[in-house]
Amino acid sequence: MTNQMEDERARASAWFRSLRDEIVAVFEGLEDSHVEGPFSGSPAGRFEVTETKRASDDGSDAGGGLMSVMRGGRVFEKVGVNVSTVYGELGERAQAAMAARKGIPGMKDDPRFWASGISLVAHMQNPHCPAVHMNTRMFWTPHAWWFGGGSDLNPCLEYEADTAHFHGVQQAHCDRHGAAHYPRLKAWADEYFYIPHRKRARGVGGIFLDDHNSGDWETDFAFIQDIGRAFLPAFVPLVENRRVADFGDAEKDAQLVHRGLYAEYNLVYDRGTKFGLETGHDANAVLMSLPPMAKWV
Repeated sequence: MTNQMEDERARASAWFRSLRDEIVAVFEGLEDSHVEGPFSGSPAGRFEVTETKRASDDGSDAGGGLMSVMRGGRVFEKVGVNVSTVYGELGERAQAAMAARKGIPGMKDDPRFWASGISLVAHMQNPHCPAVHMNTRMFWTPHAWWFGGGSDLNPCLEYEADTAHFHGVQQAHCDRHGAAHYPRLKAWADEYFYIPHRKRARGVGGIFLDDHNSGDWETDFAFIQDIGRAFLPAFVPLVENRRVADFGDAEKDAQLVHRGLYAEYNLVYDRGTKFGLETGHDANAVLMSLPPMAKWV
C-alpha cells in the first residue's frame, strides 16, 4: 500500500469521526432546547459513549470505534451514532459475500481489508417526528477501494412537506457534483430500502450508493463528504417543526407498528448488518439500529 493511500485512509477516518462529533453535539443541543411538549419535563438526554473492538480470529489488533447511544431523551427515544475503523483479514463467509457483490479478484489469495465509516439511526419520542438513517463509509482491499452511504427518512406519519424538504436538501448537495447523481441515488435508495415480503418501502426514501469508485479518490471523497454534510440540514428542521405536536395512543401505535417494518428490514435484508456480524464487529454496535420498542399486528 502506498503512502498516498495511507494518507487517504487516515483522512477518511478523521472525516467520519468529525461528522460524528458534530451530529452528537447538535442532537444533544436539540435535547437541551426542548422546553415544550409531552417530554419537556424529563431530563435532557445525553449520549453514552462506549469503545468498541473488532474481534479478530487470532486475537490481534483489528481496530474498533465508538458507539454513542442516547436513550429516553426528550426528543430522541433512542439514537445511535457509531463510528469505526476496522481492519484485518476477511473470513471465508465475508469474502464470499463481498466477492459475490463486487467480483473483486484476488481476495482469496490476499484477504486483507480496511473499512471506516459512520452509521446513525434515530428513533423519536414523538410519532410526528420521522425516524432516520444515515451512513457514509470507505472500504479498501489490496485490489480495490470504494465509498458508499446515504440517508433515508422513515416517518410513521407522512408529511409531504417533510419528504420534499429532505429530498430537496439531498439533491442540492448531490447537484454540486453533477446533475445526474441525485436521480440515480434516489432510485437506488428506493430499490435498496424496499421490503419484498411486505411489498412496500420502509420509508419515503432518500439517497443511497455503494461501490463508488470513479478512479479519482479526491473527487469521490468530496462527494461522500457532501452526502454526509446533507444530513443535518435535511433532518434537523423536521424535528424542530414536529417535536411539540400533540399525539395520542393511535399515533403512538402507528409508530410502533412502523418500527416493526424497520426491524424486519435491518435483520433480514440490510447488507451492513450482515457484513458487520460476519466480520466480527461488536454485535451491540452492529444492532444499534434496532428500535427500543416495536409491535406487530
